[in-house]
Amino acid sequence: MVTPPTQKPVITSIHIAPGSRLPMKSVPTVEAEAGKGLVGDRYHGTRHRHVSVQSASQLDEAADDLGAPIDPGDTRRNITIAHGDVPSTPGARIQLGAIELEVVRTAAPCRLLDDAIGDGARRALSRRAGSICRVLTGGTIAVGDAADLDA
Repeated sequence: MVTPPTQKPVITSIHIAPGSRLPMKSVPTVEAEAGKGLVGDRYHGTRHRHVSVQSASQLDEAADDLGAPIDPGDTRRNITIAHGDVPSTPGARIQLGAIELEVVRTAAPCRLLDDAIGDGARRALSRRAGSICRVLTGGTIAVGDAADLDA
């Protein structure tokens, strides 16, 4: 997918899972609570790991390396934005619709990815797996909301 560089990215998918190792569920909207995370997600209420954010353009690059398409839900990340490089520097800010996030760390591809996506997925997603963030400002976010990666 080629996107003009001047066009702001938008949220293209939202996924949550009620528990560890349970399947991710695609939802059109989700409530984010400041200091807690996404309501209904397995990480809601944890100390720092509230939301994971990835870029569809980086998934496309990983899919090219893997030689197979990668569905955003199979990566076990919560939010997928259309394009751009998701900030990975701790303390960087991201605005998704009405909510503000603070980057905690780079998301490491987990070992479940080779099972869910295919052999080599974990390697293909290395350095492209997005970032782990904490929720600073709560609110509702939806597919189609704007994403500001330089907030």
